[in-house]
Amino acid sequence: MQHLAHQRQKGEADYVLLSYFIILIIFGLIMLTSASSVIGFDKFQDTYFFVKRQLVYGIAPGFFAFLFFAKLPYETLKPIGTWIFYISVALLVTLLIPGVGANLGTGASSWISIGAVSFQPAELAKLGTIFFLAAYLVKLGRGVHDFRHGFLVALGLGMIPIVLTILQPDVGTASILFVIVFGMLFAAGAKMSHLSGLMACAVIAFFILIFIAPYRAARFTTFLHPELDPQGIGYHINQAFLAVGSGGWLGQGLGGSKQKFQYLPEVHADSVFAIIAEEMGFIVTAGLIFLLLLIARRVLHVAGHAPDDFGRLLVVGIIIWLMAQSFFNIGAMLGLMPITGVPLPFISHGGTALALAMASVGVLVNVSKHASDI
Repeated sequence: MQHLAHQRQKGEADYVLLSYFIILIIFGLIMLTSASSVIGFDKFQDTYFFVKRQLVYGIAPGFFAFLFFAKLPYETLKPIGTWIFYISVALLVTLLIPGVGANLGTGASSWISIGAVSFQPAELAKLGTIFFLAAYLVKLGRGVHDFRHGFLVALGLGMIPIVLTILQPDVGTASILFVIVFGMLFAAGAKMSHLSGLMACAVIAFFILIFIAPYRAARFTTFLHPELDPQGIGYHINQAFLAVGSGGWLGQGLGGSKQKFQYLPEVHADSVFAIIAEEMGFIVTAGLIFLLLLIARRVLHVAGHAPDDFGRLLVVGIIIWLMAQSFFNIGAMLGLMPITGVPLPFISHGGTALALAMASVGVLVNVSKHASDI
């Protein structure tokens, strides 16, 4: 693959990177088909209900979004991305109007629903924040070293969607947005003393958010001691442990999960990784994690050869988003971090999330076409 990469012609996309994402998407559709079959039949009398929705509301629009951002003239990414940010912020504000935001079983009013179609503005905010901050940090340049007029201003702008998401309340998605903002500030060259102070404030804010809401405190306590309430607040994580543990090395076989029979909650969404572990076993799940690491390595390689700082920051922001969200989800299913309710990119059911993740792949391909030979 490295040899193929060195043969890439100027103006040609990084097809090695693209092939990694295609493998991930196909694997995700296969596993979603299996994981969602029981709940799809039980609720809608259609075994393939969720995978059909994934194809119609995720893959189809995502394919066109991918082509749009992959073929878009590179210089137009800045103004279009800025407008995406403005629109996403406006939609997040709209969700705070009583009666507008829909709660689709997540505990947060995070969705705008029109008939059978639902849209999650926070997903758009992830991509919009990356575009906006990349453009702003390039404009700021070395001014990011100035705490008051550089770092704080950039941070304040990045905090707008974070605060709006917390107010839904959706702390899981807000955490992903914070990691994106933090990572992009780091990549832009912000001082370590400023970043250290920001991290300290984030930790304090995290514990404040936990303890002002009893359900978050209960989740955190369960994370520390999942055995305390296995039939109550600890039910989700304990069932996930059962799914992962019963997979062994080789798994129960595709379609062989027992936990998807209404034992493990959200098998088609947040808990899909546990079903993958149960059906496919340790070897395949380790391969999935290895594929994610290959993607991260390849994307960072593209970032290192990006045509300018704007392209570099775009690529870094996108890979931070995708990898952070992936490992937040996987870590929750393995008991390494609290359950945050964030989906597994390219695999969990969710049309908005998949379509925008595919749009981000288009951006990566676009930057790779303008990158120097890698």
